[in-house]
Amino acid sequence: MNKEKRLAILTRLRDDNPHPETELNFTTPFELLIAVLLSAQATDVGVNKATAKLYPVANTPQAILDLGLDKLKEYIKTIGLFNTKAENTIKTCRILVEQHGGEVPENRAALEALPGVGRKTANVVLNCAFGWPTIAVDTHIYRLCNRTKFAMGKTVDDVEQKLIKVVPKEFKVDVHHWLILHGRYVCTARKPKCGACIIEDLCEFKEKSE
Repeated sequence: MNKEKRLAILTRLRDDNPHPETELNFTTPFELLIAVLLSAQATDVGVNKATAKLYPVANTPQAILDLGLDKLKEYIKTIGLFNTKAENTIKTCRILVEQHGGEVPENRAALEALPGVGRKTANVVLNCAFGWPTIAVDTHIYRLCNRTKFAMGKTVDDVEQKLIKVVPKEFKVDVHHWLILHGRYVCTARKPKCGACIIEDLCEFKEKSE
C-alpha cells in the first residue's frame, strides 16, 4: 500500500471519530493498568462489569493488597484466566507500592517488569494514561493491517514496527484506537462488513463481502 492511500485511510478514520478513546472504563492510570491486565483474552465489556464493582471498593495498589487475593478473585471471577490475573494483580500492586510509591510509572521498562504486563499492555497505558504516541497491536489490529495491506507483518511486533514507520506523526497518538475499533466492529474476523466500511474503496483486501 502506498503512502497516499494510507494517508487517505487515516484521514477518513479521523474525520469519522476525531477523539477516539479506549472502551475500558478508568479514571486513573492505575485503574487503566489493572483493566488492561484483566482484558487479556477477555472482552472490554466483561472487564468493565468486573471493575465497576471492584474499583468503588479498591482502586489503588494498597487498597487491592488490603483486599487480598481471595477477595480480589471474587470480584474478577467472571473474567477468563481470573486466577492467574488475580495473582499477577497482587504481585503488580506490591511492586508499585514497594518500588514506585504506589504510582504507575511513566516508563516502558518499569511497566514491562510488572507481572502480567507485556509490551501491548505497556503501550496502552503509555498511550491512554500518559499520551505517548505508542501503538498497541492486538489481534484485531494485526488482522486488519494484514487484510487491508495497510501494514503487513508476520507477527504483532512486525505489524507494530511497520505502523511506527508508516503512520505520520499527527496520527500516531490515536491510530491504535481507530484501528482496533474498525477491526472490532467493521472489519470483523469471520465476515468483514465491507458494504458498511468507510475505507472500502481504499482497502486492498481482494475477497470483499457485501
